[in-house]
Amino acid sequence: MTDPKWRREGTEPDYRFSLANERTFLAWIRTALALIAGSVLLKQLATSIHPQWVLLVLGVGIAALAALLSALAYYRWRDNEIAMRHARPLQSTRLMPLLSGLALLASSVLIVVVFI
Repeated sequence: MTDPKWRREGTEPDYRFSLANERTFLAWIRTALALIAGSVLLKQLATSIHPQWVLLVLGVGIAALAALLSALAYYRWRDNEIAMRHARPLQSTRLMPLLSGLALLASSVLIVVVFI
């Protein structure tokens, strides 16, 4: 497997920073996997909660969020690697507010459905 072009540009960063970047990527992937597990759990075990279509929409939405998070995690990792190779500052991200907001929305809908 050949390295992408961006891995041959700039200078090799300190391995500690690359490993820290990789750990952050893996944390985002673990979060995406937890969201997938939550989506499956919601669909399979929440059979007594009605209306069922709300749970279906919520489960699909959570799974879609997990897919989006997985893709964005890779691009964030890659952009950080490129920035380190060219001694540029790391870019800010909107991933955390996005994830927090969508988790708040999903949990709010679930609370309303469970208690009403």
